[in-house]
Amino acid sequence: MSEARIGISEEALAAVRFDARGLVPAIAQDAASGEVLMLAWMDRAALLRTLETGRACYYSRSRQSAWMKGERSGHLQIVREMHLDCDGDALLLKVDQLGGIACHTGRRSCFYQRLEGAGWVTRFAPIKSEEEIYRER
Repeated sequence: MSEARIGISEEALAAVRFDARGLVPAIAQDAASGEVLMLAWMDRAALLRTLETGRACYYSRSRQSAWMKGERSGHLQIVREMHLDCDGDALLLKVDQLGGIACHTGRRSCFYQRLEGAGWVTRFAPIKSEEEIYRER
């Protein structure tokens, strides 16, 4: 998948099984390294906007609105490939993560905590603070 607009047939769109709220989980994975960057949700409109723009667009359950990854921070995700799982109820996006930061906390990945013993241990520090990221825009 390139940054150019990509169409999808109604048949292919119908294969995506949105939940009762009209959402499907979408995992963003670094296209080059394979590192899992984040998990977010898409509604039909976010999926279509992603395909139209070639940039990852999601749906915020807390804000109940659509958003393009990086529209405020500048850390866009350029979608290179999109995969649908065997049940049709989860998407995998292989992306180029611009700026090297996927997490709103300023880290490369949202999965920066690892369970060790009985507690969570932070694996890596932020590349930038949230204040730096959002002040720059």
